[in-house]
Amino acid sequence: MGPLLALASAVLYGIVDFTGGLLSRRAHFAAVTFLGQVGGLLLATTAALLLPADAVRPVDLLWGALSGVGSGAAMHFLNRGLSHGAMSVVVPVSAVTGVALSVVCGVLLGDRPTAVAWLGIVLSVPALWMVCGGGTDDGAGVPDGLPASAGVALQYIALAQAGSSSGLWPVAAGRVAAVLVLLPAAARHPRRLRLPPVRTVQAVLVGAGAALGLLLYLLAAQRQLLAVAVVLASLYPALPVILGLTLLHERLNRKQVVGLAGAGVATVLLSLG
Repeated sequence: MGPLLALASAVLYGIVDFTGGLLSRRAHFAAVTFLGQVGGLLLATTAALLLPADAVRPVDLLWGALSGVGSGAAMHFLNRGLSHGAMSVVVPVSAVTGVALSVVCGVLLGDRPTAVAWLGIVLSVPALWMVCGGGTDDGAGVPDGLPASAGVALQYIALAQAGSSSGLWPVAAGRVAAVLVLLPAAARHPRRLRLPPVRTVQAVLVGAGAALGLLLYLLAAQRQLLAVAVVLASLYPALPVILGLTLLHERLNRKQVVGLAGAGVATVLLSLG
C-alpha cells in the first residue's frame, strides 16, 4: 500500500506542476503560489476534520509546520522558474537534488533500504534528469531550482517525522505555515492577487491538488521507508513530460525516452524493495 500511495502522490504532483506551470505563465507566479497554498489549507483542514486523529501532539504539528515552510519555498521558486519557461532546468534540479537530500537524511535518520531499493534509488536520479531533458537550458533555471530542491527536501523529511496518531493535522499545520511564510510578499504587492475569477479558482484548485498529494505522501511515509517513499513520490517529473506530449503535442527526444524507461524500472525496483 505504501508504494501505491507514494506513486499516487507523484501523479498528483505531476499534474500540479504541469497546470501550475501553465498558470504561472498567464498570471503572476506569486499570486499562483499564495492562492494555491490557501486552497491547500482549505483541503487539508477539511480532510483532517473528516478523518479524526487519535491524539494530536504539538510536536507533530511543529514537524508539519516546518514541512509547510519547505512547501511554500519550493512552490515559490518552482513557479517562478516555470513562469520564465525554464522547465528543462528547474524541474530536474529541484526534483533530483531534492531526492538526493531526502534520501541522505533518511539514511542518517535510520532508514536501511534493501539492495534492490538502493538500486532503484540510484537509477532514479539520472532517470529523472533525462526525463526533463538533462538540463539543456544553459543553467538559466539553476538559481530557482536549487532553493526549490531544498524546500522539497525539507517538506518531505519534516512531514515524515510526524506521528500517525496526529492523523492529517500535520499537513494542515503545514499549509498554515506556508500561507504565513508567503503572506508578507503577498501583502507588499496586493495587486498581484487580483486575478480574474477563473484564474483565482484555478490557482486554488492547483494548491488543493498539491495538498492532496502531500496527504498521500504522509500516509505513504507512515507505511514505507522514508528514502523509498520520497523517491517514489518524486517521480512526478515524468508526468509533465507525458502531458506535454499528449496535450501540447510536444515531442520526446531520445534522452527523455531513456529517462522514462529508467524511471519505470526504478519504480518497479523500489516497489519490490
